[in-house]
Amino acid sequence: MILFLFIIILLGLSLGSFTNCLVWRLYKEETIGGRSHCPRCSKQLLWYDNIPILSYIYLRGRCRFCKNNISWQYPVVEAFIALLFVVFWFKHFNFSWYGSEQLILFFNLHFWLLLLRDYLAIFVLVFIFIFDLRFYLVANAVVVPAAAVIFIVNLFLGFSYLSLLFGMLGALVFFGLQFILTKGRGLGEGDIWIGLFLGALFPDGSLLILSVLLAYLLGTFVGLGLIMARKKEWGSKLPLGVFLALGALATLLWGPSIISAYWSFQL
Repeated sequence: MILFLFIIILLGLSLGSFTNCLVWRLYKEETIGGRSHCPRCSKQLLWYDNIPILSYIYLRGRCRFCKNNISWQYPVVEAFIALLFVVFWFKHFNFSWYGSEQLILFFNLHFWLLLLRDYLAIFVLVFIFIFDLRFYLVANAVVVPAAAVIFIVNLFLGFSYLSLLFGMLGALVFFGLQFILTKGRGLGEGDIWIGLFLGALFPDGSLLILSVLLAYLLGTFVGLGLIMARKKEWGSKLPLGVFLALGALATLLWGPSIISAYWSFQL
């Protein structure tokens, strides 16, 4: 168990580091390959300056060469993704396997597919959150291929391709109509493709609806809070992708429990 958790944490930290790199390079339209460099002085970073979290602490949050501050986004994203990876490991791990988990886990394809799907979803949703929050943009080069991969993984998990297609089509229509009716003022074109991704991620229609509902509720509360704090005005734009990502993460974690609690309360 400890070995598995150690590997999961390393994987989460590494993917968090890659997420930060990918956000910046896609925005700057740079190649994804090649050595990392400081965005301020453009000096290539030494390999030991790229160790997640530890390098940030060792360098005291400053570039080795130009001494400019390194954004706190880097260690926070690395730690957050690693934490989510551990949380989702325990979400899917069955403690009845404990003691013989090595043999059971290696041959439990369903477990690994669930983990693969959710880990990919975490990576994409965190990427969407950061990219849209910082630049008010959605990177379709990441979202659309990820939707295709999630679709395939869910097929292997036993979900009906019809339910997946209906979910993706329903999400496209829902966001597409908003885009057309508001002439792009209510949401951006990129948000339509996030809807496609959510449709592939949540073949259960109730979970898809919940994720969107949570996103809109959260966006409403945050928007009202910013208006009351005089940080925004009525009609100001908010990055919808940020709230769609948060709503989807919450649904991945607690969706079935939220829906069960809702129906129990209604009854």
